[in-house]
Amino acid sequence: MVFLSVPNGKTLSIDVNPNATTVSAFEQLIHQRTDLPPPLLRYSLRIRNPSLVNPDSLLLSDLGVSRFSTVIIHVPLLGGMQAGGAAPPPPKPRLDFLNSRPPSNYVAGLGRGATGFTTRSDIGPARAAPDLPDRSAAAAAAPAPAEKAEDDEEAEEKGYDENQKFDEFEGNDAGLFANAEYDEDDKEADEIWESIDQRMDSRRKDRREAKLKEEIEKYRASNPKITEQFADLKRKLHTLSADEWDSIPEIGDYSLRNKKKKFESFVPIPDTLLEKAKKEKELVMALDPKSRAAGGSETPWAQTPVTDLTAVGEGRGTVLSLKLDRLSDSVSGQTVVDPKGYLTDLKSMKRTTDEEIYDRNRARLLYKSLTQSNPKNPNGWIAAARVEEMDGKIKAARLQIQRGCEECPKNEDVWLEACRLANPEDAKAVIARGVKLIPNSVKLWLEAAKLERDEENKSRVLRKGLEHIPDSVRLWKAVVELANEEDARILLHRAVECCPLHLELWLALARLETYENARKVLNRAREKLPKEPAIWITAAKLEEANGNTTMVGKIIDRGIKTLQGVGVVIDRENWMNEAEASERAGSVATCQAIIKNTIGIGVEEEDRKRTWVADAEECKKRGSIETARAIYAHSLTVFLTKKSIWLKAAQLEKSHGSKESLDALLRKAVTYVPQAEVLWLMGAKEKWLAGDVPAARAILQEAYAAIPNSEEIWLAAFKLEFENKEPERARMLLAKARERGGTERVWMKSAIVERELGDIEAERRLINEGLKQFPKFFKLWLMLGQLEERFNHLEQARKAYESGLKHCADCVPLWLAYANLEERVTGLNKARAILTTARKKNPHVDELWLAAVRVELRHDNKRDAEHLMSKALQDCPNSGILWAADVEMAPRPRRKTKSLDAMKKCDRDPHVTAAVAKLFWQDKKVEKARGWLKRAVTLAPDIGDFWALYYKFELQHGTEESQKEVLAKCVACEPKHGEKWQAISKAVENAHQPIDVILKRVVIALSKEQKAA
Repeated sequence: MVFLSVPNGKTLSIDVNPNATTVSAFEQLIHQRTDLPPPLLRYSLRIRNPSLVNPDSLLLSDLGVSRFSTVIIHVPLLGGMQAGGAAPPPPKPRLDFLNSRPPSNYVAGLGRGATGFTTRSDIGPARAAPDLPDRSAAAAAAPAPAEKAEDDEEAEEKGYDENQKFDEFEGNDAGLFANAEYDEDDKEADEIWESIDQRMDSRRKDRREAKLKEEIEKYRASNPKITEQFADLKRKLHTLSADEWDSIPEIGDYSLRNKKKKFESFVPIPDTLLEKAKKEKELVMALDPKSRAAGGSETPWAQTPVTDLTAVGEGRGTVLSLKLDRLSDSVSGQTVVDPKGYLTDLKSMKRTTDEEIYDRNRARLLYKSLTQSNPKNPNGWIAAARVEEMDGKIKAARLQIQRGCEECPKNEDVWLEACRLANPEDAKAVIARGVKLIPNSVKLWLEAAKLERDEENKSRVLRKGLEHIPDSVRLWKAVVELANEEDARILLHRAVECCPLHLELWLALARLETYENARKVLNRAREKLPKEPAIWITAAKLEEANGNTTMVGKIIDRGIKTLQGVGVVIDRENWMNEAEASERAGSVATCQAIIKNTIGIGVEEEDRKRTWVADAEECKKRGSIETARAIYAHSLTVFLTKKSIWLKAAQLEKSHGSKESLDALLRKAVTYVPQAEVLWLMGAKEKWLAGDVPAARAILQEAYAAIPNSEEIWLAAFKLEFENKEPERARMLLAKARERGGTERVWMKSAIVERELGDIEAERRLINEGLKQFPKFFKLWLMLGQLEERFNHLEQARKAYESGLKHCADCVPLWLAYANLEERVTGLNKARAILTTARKKNPHVDELWLAAVRVELRHDNKRDAEHLMSKALQDCPNSGILWAADVEMAPRPRRKTKSLDAMKKCDRDPHVTAAVAKLFWQDKKVEKARGWLKRAVTLAPDIGDFWALYYKFELQHGTEESQKEVLAKCVACEPKHGEKWQAISKAVENAHQPIDVILKRVVIALSKEQKAA
């Protein structure tokens, strides 16, 4: 057999005997198999034996061809024209001029006007142009010697060869100075010409750009975009209402493409297919004769039935179900297969794509080249090993990294990679070789310790490493962590000797030592590290832990002075962070000492108060209460008479301190700031809330002695007596306040007392007397009208409201009370007129618009109400109360859209938030409703209606704990406003009721209103 390689790249096998086959027979056989011409074959065989004369008698073995040899067929590349062959194709006519001689009168550049000056093309390149042969068609035949000599002489006379190859950059003009050097003068000339070109270009640049811009605008005006054609129509879309927008029909797909019916052909099933299916499904009950002859154990090869793919699929499903049944618990019927873990395993199955295989093969070749060219580069060996590991060839990876260890024995990364790739039983041997070659590698010793399972062996390995690297902090830390307390103390003594400049080792040793030894250790550490502030802080904590709190401040003060003496810059922020860390560690005295000695460093005198208060608030937000308390304490030593700092400190004690600390602080505050009413009132209120009414009275008496003409103290004393059901004492205090020229609030409180005591005439008298002195106080007019309404004196009530509006035309509650009275007495038209007048006198008031809408709704004028609501939202587009009412008025399908519009306009409005919560509540989305209600009470904790709604929701969907939590938060916030809340809390029968009782009554009112709706 002989192999034959043909010119198309294929290799053929020809079954011949080289010792018995002649060359001519071999040529005929190849011609039959490949259609190659015999002359080409004979030429290829002549290469083996140029003396080939008679191919009929010459054997293949004479040419050196043996069995299994490969004969290569060569295609000769012959130049020139062959006899009998086709003429070569003519050259392209458009390029013929490039290699031909120019006319005698040709001047380069004359056609484009480039004459009269010398350019780079005339001078020529900086280097000599190569002598290129003339490849034109006319030069195919060699020129005569005489003609060639004449051309050379002519070229010498001109200084250049006109027939040289055309250069794309230089052109065909080699220039007179083609062989000259490019010097500084040429460079300067080129720069001058370049500047001239730039100058000529800039002269017409503005005109050219303006003309181009004008042409672009003209083109765009004549060819507008589709968006520009409809721009005017799109601008008119803002006039559409929501209903008109919703009524626009949706565009459908009316193209004929989708209406074409697909051609479906139904062909009857052939009988052969039915017969085949029947045979596949039939059950054979007898063996054929051949099978019987073989004893029934042989299936004839030719009679194997066609496999039924449907049956195979059913069988696979059955096998899978049996496997899953085995994994299930037959007793309880519950499967032990974790579906989440099963799906996770499926997702983690790695499927290698062709692209990944290609990339890995390329990376393998790249790293192979890298390791061969630079075998001392450890990164190449590591990368090559990881490529093999990614490909799943762990043995090849180990071989690669083993070669890397041999080539780079002093690189620790190679040994770490070898340890990672090695078997668990071989890893210790690998790392042992590594540490033997690189005994000063910390990483290798740590890896060797990690491979040990027993802590004693780990400690032994680490100690062996410390013998070679005694100044390694990482090794000392690792060995100390494995030791017990006594051994750790001994090791740390040795560690600080070997690594005296490492702070953590000193501090760890000080923590393990006794009080006296720890002081000695810290003193030694301070000598070695004089610029470390942590040593001084640790010393202060040590003194505080052993009860020596008097030394804490001295140590911190001395430490700061010492650090400043050695040139350490005291960073105020870092020291404050250390104070917070000391507080978290339980060292309160150290925290206070740090704040006292560092809080004023780097702060200007005029900025101290603002900066210190801001620092205290930030600490309070981070939960560092003791740090904030220390900042306020130091601030109060500097600013003794600043009421704001005393108040913030008192609020901090009220929130996070005890009653005793708050009382002591307030006592101290009123001593330094006796004119601060709020501090006196806070102290009295805390005593009252604690149930100590006599102490509260005593504080108010002291406050009255300090500030005799303070109305706030008079009213606080009245409230104390009034809330503790001492009406006579309250009446007496108010009488004295009126005698001393009390303000309108005193007259109002006096009337409230008489109303609750049931003295109607005294109430009316006090209101009238108050109105004579304060006719602009709208609450007295409102109380007078409500008094008359209570006893059904509607005409007197109307007169009271009308008189009040004459004096207080901008009072919205008066307008609303007057409109409600007229609606009840005369009907809708009068109330509508009053509200219209009120809106004219008080524009952009959302409460008046809402009252008008509700009046229309109460009389079933829904269309008028919607019209009014549209006007109201145009007049007050950012009113949350109006948007909330609009959401509730909308039909059920449109409420979601309305709520989205409301949230866009009033994102952080509590009324809108509560309206959205109601929508989620109605849709049974409990968690979302709870979240939105919590957000509403967070945005407006002073509005009781939201607390009532939240509490009602928890009564319906929450647990007992959540209900108690909402109730406690409501009592803590003390809400005072809200439409329903004010109406119930200010009723006479609800006077002196606690907040939790009022909250439950508001919930009952909301339930009744919901049932009525």
